[in-house]
Amino acid sequence: MPQLDTSTWLTMIMSMFLVLFIIFQLKISKHNFYHNPELMTTKAPKQNTPWETKWTKIYLPLLLPL
Repeated sequence: MPQLDTSTWLTMIMSMFLVLFIIFQLKISKHNFYHNPELMTTKAPKQNTPWETKWTKIYLPLLLPL
């Protein structure tokens, strides 16, 4: 039964990492990034809910007379 030759695995793995690194560097270098991004102020819209305009009284069980 022949033995599995693993002598070239290290070379293949290292070359794969090198190629992947080069591919990612080329992909990232094609992106345009802003030099000084500015914050945009966002305002949350005011929602009128029915319970804000009504007077409501909450009765807690511990506050009820005996």
